[in-house]
Amino acid sequence: MAVRTPSQLAWRRRVETAIRLAAPALDLVLFAGDRVSRVAGRGDPEPEPPRRMYRPPEHATLRETAGPS
Repeated sequence: MAVRTPSQLAWRRRVETAIRLAAPALDLVLFAGDRVSRVAGRGDPEPEPPRRMYRPPEHATLRETAGPS
């Protein structure tokens, strides 16, 4: 691993301090967004179940599954 210069170490400390100071505010934003999305999403209808795709039986030949000609 490369050795960091004193300038790089100083910048690293500054950035980590800024993140540490901003973390509580960002946690509040995430909490508020979670609550708003729960309240706003209550009126939404349930999602549709996935539709089944028709698959011919494994033993059927192509001619049998093609239908009438």
